[in-house]
Amino acid sequence: MGASSSSLLDESKISYIRGRTEAELKNFSPHYRRQSCVAFFCHLKDEVEQHRAGQAQLLKQKESPQASEVLYKDSMLYFDDNRKWKERFVVVRADHSLELHDSQESYTKGTPARNKLLPTGGTVLTSEEKYTAVVDKAFPDPNSSKEEPSAPMVAVPGPLPVYLRLPYRRDSYFCFQQEEKRARFVSILNDCIRHQNQDYLKSMECEVQAFLKAIHFYRQEKGHYESWDMLVGTDCQVLANLVMEELLPSLQTELLPKLKGKKPERKRVWFVTVEAAFELVHEQLREGLESLKNECREATKQQEALIRSDMDQIINSQTFLETKLQALVSEPAVKYCSESVAPYLTSILEELMGPVSAGFQAVRLLLEDELTRLCKDFPQGGVTEELQSALQQVGRDRMEDCYQHVNVLKEQLQELRNRFKFSNSTRVVHGTQSQMQQLMENAVYTFELLLQSALKEKPDKQASVMEKAKLRVLKQFDYDSSTVRKKIFQETLVDITLPAIKRNLAPVCKTELQNFEQFVFADYTNFVQVENVYENILLNLLNNEVNKVVKEAASLKKNNLFADSTDLQCVSQSSLADSRTPPLSAPSSPVPVSQQAEQKITSPSRGSVSELTRDATVIPTVKITPSSPEPTSPLNVPETTQPALPDDSSPIPEISVTEVSSTKPETISSAEDSSSQPETPPSKAKDEVTEGSSVSTDRAVYLSSTAEETPVIASETLNVKADEESESLSPPIKEESVHIVQPEVLPDLRVEDSAVGASVCDEHVVEDIKACEAVPSSDEAQNSPAVDGCPPLDPVPEGLVEGAVALTSDPENEPDPQEESADSVQGIRDLIMEVIEIEDVVRPCAENQP
Repeated sequence: MGASSSSLLDESKISYIRGRTEAELKNFSPHYRRQSCVAFFCHLKDEVEQHRAGQAQLLKQKESPQASEVLYKDSMLYFDDNRKWKERFVVVRADHSLELHDSQESYTKGTPARNKLLPTGGTVLTSEEKYTAVVDKAFPDPNSSKEEPSAPMVAVPGPLPVYLRLPYRRDSYFCFQQEEKRARFVSILNDCIRHQNQDYLKSMECEVQAFLKAIHFYRQEKGHYESWDMLVGTDCQVLANLVMEELLPSLQTELLPKLKGKKPERKRVWFVTVEAAFELVHEQLREGLESLKNECREATKQQEALIRSDMDQIINSQTFLETKLQALVSEPAVKYCSESVAPYLTSILEELMGPVSAGFQAVRLLLEDELTRLCKDFPQGGVTEELQSALQQVGRDRMEDCYQHVNVLKEQLQELRNRFKFSNSTRVVHGTQSQMQQLMENAVYTFELLLQSALKEKPDKQASVMEKAKLRVLKQFDYDSSTVRKKIFQETLVDITLPAIKRNLAPVCKTELQNFEQFVFADYTNFVQVENVYENILLNLLNNEVNKVVKEAASLKKNNLFADSTDLQCVSQSSLADSRTPPLSAPSSPVPVSQQAEQKITSPSRGSVSELTRDATVIPTVKITPSSPEPTSPLNVPETTQPALPDDSSPIPEISVTEVSSTKPETISSAEDSSSQPETPPSKAKDEVTEGSSVSTDRAVYLSSTAEETPVIASETLNVKADEESESLSPPIKEESVHIVQPEVLPDLRVEDSAVGASVCDEHVVEDIKACEAVPSSDEAQNSPAVDGCPPLDPVPEGLVEGAVALTSDPENEPDPQEESADSVQGIRDLIMEVIEIEDVVRPCAENQP
């Protein structure tokens, strides 16, 4: 391809550009060949070890549309190649390219597009002043004079222009007469830029990963460790950007002094010259890079048999090399990280969390508003074409407002330029906005799937089903939002600080790396590269520090991040007909501590002794304290005496308890070693255990004494573990007595609140409490009205659920242990069958991969 007739490139300049491009490709090729083998080995290793890429999410992700699918189309004024404004019909495809047609009629007839734009690396501007400033910055004119003001390069015929600034390519200009149409086009154009920048490079294919590593090490070889803002587009576009970055200074030195005429004309000729040079470089690299990739494909295919047969030996060789490198790297890396990186991680995270969390919160509010509107607009009629069309439009016109919350990061992260030389804030912003958009699309698609499935079973209750689907999707959105944000924080902190570590250690460690090649067996040198192992050590070291900071932030309620947990399948698997609240779900905004005590759940009347708050931060503990000698049965306690928790300062009523027993304990273990328990006075009599007594609790009942009221008392923790299969096969289990040494005066049962972090509790107790709260008793299911217009759940047997221990004073009214055991097992099996029946609607977390 030759240069443009209006450019300054003659034959000698063209030959010079071709020579520089060939030299760059030749220097880059060894890096790509090495990383191609390493990436192929990692791919086969993951395949053998069955590693799954990505992180589990609850919301379902729709399959990517076909590249030819139309996302947007409209007519507008466009400044064409003849430097004239023409009416053009613009079509945006699912591959996020822009097609320019002569008219809507020619598009309808199937006439090929007049022009096709790929806005990779572009910037959208809607102000002439801002656009002129950006152009002047990209035009280092040595002949510029102070008296010559900057003039616009293009005269816009309308009041609402749109400028698309593209690096190394000709800019594009559009014009509108209506603000709504311009806003819609700007939103679509920004979406295209984000996807064009990142979609290819996010691929996990071997060739893409090998190319990214090769570019990474090639730039480091030239002393560039920082994150690169021109790492956008396809592999050929990225390599062309790299060549142009090296080539542009020499072109400026030789060609800029030759420019003649007024400033607008000089700028026009210069940008035409740069575009011609970029086209030459891109065309030459396309052929050379494709030839290089074919060569590497053949080489890796020949090595596949060796990798599969010697997989263990290659891994052992890699581990041995890593051990040797640890001795060289650990001490200086740990020292620099602890002194110059770790102290700043918290402050950087604080700068990130505000805008990012505000953006995701805005998306959630938009999602809730849109789904609420759909519930009102489509109360009857099923999942019709009108409803599906409305679902496709959810959030499309209003997402730009959510994106604005994240745009402030471009200015906030500029302060990191001096300390960590980080200047690629655009990548952080675009990556975050892409995740926001993806999460919205996933939520809408999940909502549609839930409706389609639920309305097949209950077509006459669409209003109730839609409301329940909305609540379910919002709960899943909360969890996925937390997961995505934590990933964004981790990746951004590493992206900012890792280059500083590598730059600091390079003078000490880089020169020594070649000496470690002797520790790799000769047959495996293609698959085990010293530079890769070295960087993995630094990355793991930094990740440990970053994960600590992110986990600490997740533990603070103000940041609205879930703590790590894997027991979240109930959120995904619960049926819409199920009135239970999925465990481990939380609202978008944390509940203030002052309101936690007001959100109480009264336990079932049968054996009711306590009230628990819905919030996971409040964990009930049970303490035994002396009381009046006359016991009071929990069944006879009036409602006014039940414990309530209005605030922390109010007194806690006391309820007397006579005995504690387990109905069907299979495993009873002491919380403390018998040697550590205090001796009890011989005058204390053993308590009788009432047969068949029960009280609702969670896996463990914590019994402790109050020091000032009971000087000496033994405390035990009863852990009851249920095993349905063994119960169904084994003979009836005899009741076992649990003797608790008590003072002569019968104790009271006191319910107190404690924080999640208290020593008496752990995260598993939190999960179990919320899981048990979600399962109502049979009395509650029969007596309470249906929730949201849906019938109540089938009654659950009154046997132990999740190994609950029960407390009562009326053993005669209790059912036979054998019948209770069978009913309990049958109830659990019924619940399992319920989950299996709805598996086609919402799959487990692990299958929710993109």
